[in-house]
Amino acid sequence: MSNDTQECPPCVKGAPMWMCTFGDLMSLLLCFFVLLLSFSEIDRQKYKVVAGSMEKAFGMQRQKNVSESPRHGLKMIAKDFDQEAIATRVKEFIGRELEENFDELYGKIEDDIEIEAKKDQVIIRMMGESTFDSGKAEIKPELKPLILRIGQILSSETAGDIIIAGHTDDVPVRGGPFQSNLKLSIARAASVAQFLLDQTAIDPKRLSTMGFGEYRPIADNHMEQGRRKNRRVEIIVGTIPRREGMANYESNPLPQ
Repeated sequence: MSNDTQECPPCVKGAPMWMCTFGDLMSLLLCFFVLLLSFSEIDRQKYKVVAGSMEKAFGMQRQKNVSESPRHGLKMIAKDFDQEAIATRVKEFIGRELEENFDELYGKIEDDIEIEAKKDQVIIRMMGESTFDSGKAEIKPELKPLILRIGQILSSETAGDIIIAGHTDDVPVRGGPFQSNLKLSIARAASVAQFLLDQTAIDPKRLSTMGFGEYRPIADNHMEQGRRKNRRVEIIVGTIPRREGMANYESNPLPQ
């Protein structure tokens, strides 16, 4: 046995080199998740979404077909942050349809139609006597093609709940089959809803009606212009997930 002793190579001071790269990676991941959370309000529902996504990302076992398409369902980020953009796109799409395909009619009632895009819903307002004659709940024949087209767009390009809401001004109903503004608003909402169910492919589970009478005005009832705005039917599409192909609607228009 040799008496020669083998000297140990000098040890490098400090942490191993790979530890610096690992630390940088962890810091970037932490900043990424903090940034995502800072973009939105934290409530119970969003917390559950984020917690569930982190659970899946860090290797928790789950039963899922590995061949499932990655496009199945909404991505967490798209669900949380893209809703307003999607709502705005639907608004622009419907507005363009009205202008291009209903030019003459739209020119006459342009001031009585509003399309509002919010973070998680689109509201289509048909005000005044554009849709119904005074005191009646039958849709005007000339408005049916326009409402039909709106229904087709909502059926094919959105997947949210659709609420038909009827409203009136505060002038009491005199005569006719409706004893109150509340009953008139309910009947008008029901007429639009039934027309959409009969003429379009909207899933009945998505559709519901509400009647508010004169109790939710959006303008001053002391002026004729305000009362005209308050006499309205609203088509409200809420929680709008993106349908495949919606982003490319400009290059792939809907079939006529």
